[in-house]
Amino acid sequence: MDMVWLCCLFALLSMAQGRNVTYDGRSLIVNGEHKILFSGEIHYPRSTPQMWPSLIAKAKAGGLDVIQTLVFWNLHEPHGRRDIVRFIKEVQAQGLYVSLRIGPFIQGEWAYGGLPIWLRDVPDIVFRSDNEPFKYHMWRFTTKIVKMMKSEKLFASQGGPIILSQIENEYQLVEAAFGEKGPPYVKWAAAMAVGLQTGVPWVMCKQSDAPDPVINACNGRRCGQTFVGPNSPNKPAIWTENWTSFYQVYGGEPDMRSAEDIAYQAALFIAKKGSYVNYYMYHGGTNFGRTASKYVLTSYYDQAPLDEYGLIRQPKWGHLKELHAAIKLCLKPLLSGVYSTFHLGQLQEAYVFKGNSEECAAFLVNNDNERNATVHYENSTYELPPESVSILPDCKIVAFNTAKVGTEYTTRSMKADQNLDSPDKWEEYKESIPNFDKTSWRANTLLEQMSATKDKSDYLWYTFRFQHESLDTGFVLKVNSLAHVLHAFVNGKFIGSAHGSHSNLFFALEKNVSLINGTNHVSLLSVMAGLPVCFNLNSLIFLRYFDALMQGKQVGLSGEKLNIYTEQGSSNIQWRRFGNSNHQRLTWYKTQFDAPKGNDPVALNLGSMGKGEAWVNGQSIGRYWVSFLTPEGSPSQTWYNVPRSFLNPKGNLLVLLEEEIGHPLGISVDTASITRVCGRVTSSYPPPVISWVGQNQTRSKHKKKHGRRPKVQLRCPQRRKISKILFASFGTPFGGDCESYGFGRCHSSNSRTIVEKACIGRRTCSIPLLSKYFGGDPCPGIPKALLVDAICA
Repeated sequence: MDMVWLCCLFALLSMAQGRNVTYDGRSLIVNGEHKILFSGEIHYPRSTPQMWPSLIAKAKAGGLDVIQTLVFWNLHEPHGRRDIVRFIKEVQAQGLYVSLRIGPFIQGEWAYGGLPIWLRDVPDIVFRSDNEPFKYHMWRFTTKIVKMMKSEKLFASQGGPIILSQIENEYQLVEAAFGEKGPPYVKWAAAMAVGLQTGVPWVMCKQSDAPDPVINACNGRRCGQTFVGPNSPNKPAIWTENWTSFYQVYGGEPDMRSAEDIAYQAALFIAKKGSYVNYYMYHGGTNFGRTASKYVLTSYYDQAPLDEYGLIRQPKWGHLKELHAAIKLCLKPLLSGVYSTFHLGQLQEAYVFKGNSEECAAFLVNNDNERNATVHYENSTYELPPESVSILPDCKIVAFNTAKVGTEYTTRSMKADQNLDSPDKWEEYKESIPNFDKTSWRANTLLEQMSATKDKSDYLWYTFRFQHESLDTGFVLKVNSLAHVLHAFVNGKFIGSAHGSHSNLFFALEKNVSLINGTNHVSLLSVMAGLPVCFNLNSLIFLRYFDALMQGKQVGLSGEKLNIYTEQGSSNIQWRRFGNSNHQRLTWYKTQFDAPKGNDPVALNLGSMGKGEAWVNGQSIGRYWVSFLTPEGSPSQTWYNVPRSFLNPKGNLLVLLEEEIGHPLGISVDTASITRVCGRVTSSYPPPVISWVGQNQTRSKHKKKHGRRPKVQLRCPQRRKISKILFASFGTPFGGDCESYGFGRCHSSNSRTIVEKACIGRRTCSIPLLSKYFGGDPCPGIPKALLVDAICA
């Protein structure tokens, strides 16, 4: 007992004194121990503090070692969703490391790339270059963050969780544009960061010439194939962004990256002596308020292993968990073994790590993206699916193949809890259309929008007036714009709208208009759907029209200035009863709703609306743009996340600003949940990796693992159980991803009965791919498969 107590005391003292973090050509070294690390990106302002413990716990359960986050300069405050210290301490409390990407330019599809808008007004500044004003402010902010972390003892050198930091972000993509001012800036940024003496290594991603001792890291989908390696033999191979899908823009379809492809690239990177893989994003979350960059959805990386609401998305989460477990079975030979590679075929390779005694790990790779391959290695034959990696922790038995997804597939469903379809419960406030006489800001030159609004609003009114004395009343109004949306009004009447897109920044509005004799007023509302991700000072958004005329301008809408979306601001407004037949553009709508019972995530279904922004109890849940349809004819986003922490049990205030013609009676308050689980395995699939671990505890490492066989494993979310089996077939069912399936020529007639007995009424169940489990072999000599689809209720 005394010895145990002394060991615990020594561990606590070591943590208090800090961990030494260094690196060599193999990996990061933490407290003298080489590490293979898997990391997941979770951004603290894209979720709520109440969500953080669950998100981090699910990441840890998924086999991650590190949580990586950006630092958001233009949002950084020590409270609410912006409390970075609280976030890092929660990661630390759950026993994970942290990688801190300070930037301070972060990109991240975040407004202005994270840079504060006031930097534009600093005299003589040129962003991200060898420019003294910019370097001063970058140094000041980076130093502030480092001091904040040090004061809370959060660097590993102080006993904290931060083992890695990043300076700048993907600068080499734009460096050439800065000419001779680019390379000195890179050297300065690296030296400045290292000089802050954090006691942990620094990285620069996508910067192949990162100055020593800063590590150059890879970003992208295919770093397993494209990364040429560190720029020094003394630096480890690090992958800071393995994209789990991609950000989505309004008018665009979701980018679906498969679990198989993510795992293939990650396994290949490790096979080529990579030592750190970060998934961007592991949880994407929500771009609350106006934080998204131009045209980017409010929902961010919903296809990540943890979806926007924090629900586990299968099979990504589970397939990557199996990958992590398989690679961690190989740690000793991976980190200390002798490395060799050789060809197994024209497009097939082996990456082998042989350690002392019998320690050995092999990665067998098929680079052919179309055909299966049969390879021979160490007197055995292995079948490799197209573009896949098989991992052999003992150089003999396959523990995992990246193309064989034995993890369940899940389906997220949205269920309407309340339909807000009662006209009596809605009120409206119509935004006034300002004309030249009602604006106090006069100018005879055209002002660029961001310079005018200072990011206080998405909206800027341009107004002018002119005299018309003619019998001819028909004219054409033409406006060229580099904004994102334009609404045009002549003499207070709406005459048309136009908008650009993420891929088409320039657009024009051209409409026939009728003028009156006398003074005519033109009011143009220029709208931004997110600030650009800025690379330099020259990002301009402007309108061009009647430059010679005196113009009146107004920043923002009257409802914004009145804080109409807050409880107090709303109470000061003369709202009108909802007029179902009198829709008008630029209308504010207000109602109340109760929080749905239970703990399921909550979302607003805004499918009946057009474009605008929504607030719940004064907190913006983000922009919506339902009317901007994809090429397939559907909205890019229909449901908008309302975190439970935003809600009261009763009487929640909902306010919407609708720019177009929306129909608020079609809005519903919905809940999100996992309602279906489906699994499929074949006789060629490896068993779950955990069975390897269990067998290794009782058997010699290189004996055949008897009893290890593929299984369909189904798991419903907490507080739900399997209530119905929709489909079950042991035999040769078709359908590889549970989207569509059916019976094959071989089918065990009692499949459903046996599966129902094993699963109904349980939260989890496991069904082995075994003939005797189903009462016999329905078709001897034919490879079998098992497919089960079930309802969680």
